[in-house]
Amino acid sequence: MDGVFARRASRAFKIGCVGIGGEYPISIQSMTNTDTHDKVATYNQTRLLSEAGCDIVRIALPDEDSAKTISYIKEKGLTTPIVADIHFDYKIALAALDAGVDKIRINPGNIGSREKTEKVVRACLDKRVPIRIGVNSGSLERSILEKHGGVCAAALVESALSHLKILHELGFFDVAISVKASNVPMMIEANRLLARATDCPIHLGVTEAGARCRAITKSSIGIGTLLAEGIGDTVRVSLTDDPTEEIEVARGILSALELNKTRGMDIVSCPTCGRTRISLIGMLSDFENKARDEGLLDMDIKVALMGCAVNGPGEAREADIGIAGGVGEGLLFKKGEPIRKIKEECLVDELIREIKIMRDIKK
Repeated sequence: MDGVFARRASRAFKIGCVGIGGEYPISIQSMTNTDTHDKVATYNQTRLLSEAGCDIVRIALPDEDSAKTISYIKEKGLTTPIVADIHFDYKIALAALDAGVDKIRINPGNIGSREKTEKVVRACLDKRVPIRIGVNSGSLERSILEKHGGVCAAALVESALSHLKILHELGFFDVAISVKASNVPMMIEANRLLARATDCPIHLGVTEAGARCRAITKSSIGIGTLLAEGIGDTVRVSLTDDPTEEIEVARGILSALELNKTRGMDIVSCPTCGRTRISLIGMLSDFENKARDEGLLDMDIKVALMGCAVNGPGEAREADIGIAGGVGEGLLFKKGEPIRKIKEECLVDELIREIKIMRDIKK
């Protein structure tokens, strides 16, 4: 069990050095958006994703030649597991396996005949590389669409399970599954159905979620709802943005549900109102930037930034440390108890200084 939510029981296996399913922590994934043929740019972005806290990185391979980038990343010594995202041509998957990839992601709706799928599965068996069956609402098989009268949760799950059956018949069981849709209610219902139908680890995500604000909202609702029900073993937040931004959002979802092993800093702040007499919005941004620069965001600590006495030490009593604004000054408090008054222009720097002292004491 992670946090207060009982995880759904699932089988477990390793993707490179990262475990998925079972008792392993919920992992965070993202995907590069560089031209995969540019091996240097793709390596650099993979490294940046890893440094940002990404556990598993997926790379799209448009052709066999692009698989050389996986070899390059492995030769550079980066240990973050790499997933090859394969569509249409099974030979690309075989090239990725030869290049040392840690997992293959295939879509049953477009990989081709069963014979082609079997070739990929046998190669993964030989190299002990797991597979993710990735089903999206936009790439379902025509026969399933006709049966269900279009895209729906049941159609997504039927497609995934039909492909899973092939893998099981071939003796392959290190399988994760994702059933993604851009429609959040459909995505939630599909994963609920999937969770009842198999014990495979489940990869959660809302596909084609859109620009930042909308995508964060949709992903937080879809992924967060399922995680709160104990469903989900690895997550990817899809943003039309710098992929490193996905990691921060995913970590935020896990942190809000207290599901990540290392929770990191929990920053709470009031939305401000007519009582606010300090520049709290700017202070919050300034604090987050300085806390990041000082390497404080990984601390398991609750920090409150409140705009006035109403939303000050009282409502933020559970915070380890915080500030509450006044007129031209603010109050520093710990565990709801006032410590001292500080001039407004010094509030953020003093808060950072106190948190650094707390960090050093814990060492």
